[in-house]
Amino acid sequence: MNIFSGLDSACRRNLWVLFASGLLFWASLAALLPTLSLYIKHIGATNYQIGLVMGSFAIGLVLFRHWVGQLADQRGRKVVLMIGLLAVAIAPIGYLLTRSLALLTAVRAFHGLSIAAFTTGYSALVVDLSPDHKRGELIGVMSLVNPVGMAIGPALGGLLLGWAGYTPLFLLSAGSGVAGLVCASQVVAPPVKQSLENMPENMPDSQIQPPPSRDEPFWQLVSSPRLRVPLVVMLLIGLAFGTLSTFVPLLIQEARVDFNAGFFYTAAAISSFLVRLPTGRASDRHGRGLFITCSLGCYTIAMLMIWSAQTPSMFLLAGLIEGAGTGILIPMMIALIADRAEPQERGRVFGLVMTGFDLGIAIAGPILGYFADEVGYRGLFGLASGLSFLALLIFLSLSSQDFTDSFKFALGKGQDLYALRLKGTQGTGVSS
Repeated sequence: MNIFSGLDSACRRNLWVLFASGLLFWASLAALLPTLSLYIKHIGATNYQIGLVMGSFAIGLVLFRHWVGQLADQRGRKVVLMIGLLAVAIAPIGYLLTRSLALLTAVRAFHGLSIAAFTTGYSALVVDLSPDHKRGELIGVMSLVNPVGMAIGPALGGLLLGWAGYTPLFLLSAGSGVAGLVCASQVVAPPVKQSLENMPENMPDSQIQPPPSRDEPFWQLVSSPRLRVPLVVMLLIGLAFGTLSTFVPLLIQEARVDFNAGFFYTAAAISSFLVRLPTGRASDRHGRGLFITCSLGCYTIAMLMIWSAQTPSMFLLAGLIEGAGTGILIPMMIALIADRAEPQERGRVFGLVMTGFDLGIAIAGPILGYFADEVGYRGLFGLASGLSFLALLIFLSLSSQDFTDSFKFALGKGQDLYALRLKGTQGTGVSS
């Protein structure tokens, strides 16, 4: 890939090893996407109990996000990365060893630690290694681990379940996590450097020291103008995604559509893969706002399509559109947050904004599972489309300092007025 040609050999090696560990992590996690809710139903759980167990994954995410963010800033990104991979390797064994709903809920919450830690450490490492003027493009490339892993995992998990049952499925998931752990152990993490703003022009890297972290209180970060809209948007999309990850297999089963739910997630992953490279590169030139707006529109359309889907082709098309939304939204939000955060606070800031996504997933499982008996699985996706549209309206009107600036930024016609001015930053919508 051309983007790697300008990097030194040690940096390229780090990125490729990091990419391999990310691929294995997401394959491990995704193998259980179309199968775990079926397993929980298989052991006799009600719709509410299925939602409770599945939603407890995000409870673990919410509980651990802030802690791992602080740990990434204080002890380094690699430590947090390894914690995430260890959790993703252990959790499938926990599912295999118990059929108690209480214990499954606890294991699922522990499984949530894996994403909290891995995505925080991985995102911060990628940004630390990225030249400022190619930040969006490199984040787009490195984020491909998600759609590639999500393409392999669900299809393999669904096929393995049908062929050999739950035990080999959980062992495969655990083995992928162990392999990712081995890869991640080879990563050499760079030191966390301070912001380059106001720094002497020719200061050598050896003299750049990380300043004390601006340990802002949690609620002060939450209320910060630069972070609150991304946090709310990710909360609403987390609710939609939680509905998607928990109830798509059950909706397909209820509708008696002859379709492997794993292929829905595979279609989403393929679409997510295809959009990341061009949008990441384009966002370095045109800013992040336009692409976040497009992603929220994709989510709204996809949820409406699932709500009305009656055929395999409709589910596949909805998966493709949802995948495009996810493939644009997550890298663009990471880039947007990186633009608005100093290096020594990135772990905490990434963790905070992604907590919105986690909390949405946590709420979606148990609460929407409770309403599933009243409105049916289709009704849940009608609600999810409304939440996605609300996220779009909020981003269009509140993403900058006033309505006009927000609307311009969200349509790619204006700068990000909350972005920090760092030396070497180009084309990222940085305010002047």
